[in-house]
Amino acid sequence: MTRSAAELRRDALRIWHAGVEAVGSERLVRNAMRVEGNTLWLGPQPLALDRIGRMAVVGGGKAGAGMAAAVEQALGTRLMEQKRLAGWVNVPADCVRPLERIRLHAARPAGVNEPRPEGEQGSREILRIAESLGPGDLCLCLISGGGSALMPAPVDGITLADKRAVTRLLSAAGATINELNTVRKQLSRLKGGGLARACRAGRLVALIISDVLGDPLDVIASGATVPDDPSTPAGALAVLDRFGARGVVSPAVFEYLESRRHEAEGSGRASAAVPAGQAVPAPPSARVTNLIIGNNATAVDAAGREAERLGYTPAMTAATHSEGLADDVGRRLAEMALGMRDRPGTSAAAPDCLITGGEPVVRLAEESERGLGGRNQQLVLAALRRLAPDGARGIALLSGGTDGEDGPTDAAGARLDAEVLRAAAQRNLDPAPYLARNDAYHFFEPLGALIKTGPTHTNVCDVRVVVVSPNSPDKTPFPDYP
Repeated sequence: MTRSAAELRRDALRIWHAGVEAVGSERLVRNAMRVEGNTLWLGPQPLALDRIGRMAVVGGGKAGAGMAAAVEQALGTRLMEQKRLAGWVNVPADCVRPLERIRLHAARPAGVNEPRPEGEQGSREILRIAESLGPGDLCLCLISGGGSALMPAPVDGITLADKRAVTRLLSAAGATINELNTVRKQLSRLKGGGLARACRAGRLVALIISDVLGDPLDVIASGATVPDDPSTPAGALAVLDRFGARGVVSPAVFEYLESRRHEAEGSGRASAAVPAGQAVPAPPSARVTNLIIGNNATAVDAAGREAERLGYTPAMTAATHSEGLADDVGRRLAEMALGMRDRPGTSAAAPDCLITGGEPVVRLAEESERGLGGRNQQLVLAALRRLAPDGARGIALLSGGTDGEDGPTDAAGARLDAEVLRAAAQRNLDPAPYLARNDAYHFFEPLGALIKTGPTHTNVCDVRVVVVSPNSPDKTPFPDYP
């Protein structure tokens, strides 16, 4: 089937939006939680309501507002009053809305994805609520992507500024989420199982929307409800040394981790992050259950179903491990787009749509030179540079963060097609310098090629869509490119 550039662009966006809608936080919680008579179902877990004293809801993440609203809907006013439900969930400021019993706390401004003092204040309240529960109570924890930055709780002797410096250095150097979390879990009272250990309820059940490839429980939001955390102080030191952090971040960070390493070696317990001089904590008193209720594969599968509905033959894949640099992923997608479009023959079984999920990293330019953008915009700009000599005839490609945020911008990502490339060439926009200084936002903005959704109240990494019109007859002359 031959499709115009406008049709390809429309279909790519429809396919992407279908993936995002499938992982809407309220939808995922409604699918995982219900009340039937005297039984509260949390995934496959049945809990007898008459054996539950109080109920509390805590947590944090970009999906927290929708998750909390769905919890209240599932329980209903009468049950919440009966169980004296109280709750506190840290969310971005633009996600705050009034709920009946659960407080949504603005833990950081919109677009500022790093720990803030207001997040630290909220984390203290989360720990207070968890510690106030008793053996007959249920603590329901709502965890989603972004929770690490939204729930900062530095250990004694480490300041929020110290943790922020560590996060900035590792992120700018291209550290993976696993490397970043290895360090910050060791500097937190809440991460690395700290919330589970603090909770005094008899049962703790975490509903988790995964934003980490492969869904490792100890990495999602830094594993706040995973008591047996595998990270160690020695591992955190190794990551910091690998990225040249000595002399850049506060010496207090290294002093703390060194003291914890010696303490761990002496006790034979290397995982739990506790203030130096204090005993290694006992296992959590609560019986802990962690349930993944949505992930990147959920979004990719739903996007594939929409592609089939639109008449495409899609190929789909969701990454389960680190993908490397966004520039490299973008170039590979461009190569695959060319291969799908220019394949010989017209076999109906050959794919004309590629849907991939993942989360690449960006190697940042020096701060004095750095522009504005995010990994999705960087990826699409790298793909555009590869497709520029061809003009992207018969191709539409996009990449967007399912949370509606891409780096410190108001865009989820960006898109390209023949019309976008033609407009860029007419404006003499050369992608190379924009790529070098991580300034994809300012490349795509004047072209109207940014994807803007506002907060989606979910977060399961990124979804990329490529659609092609095989052997497209479009031979419109393409302007000389810079």
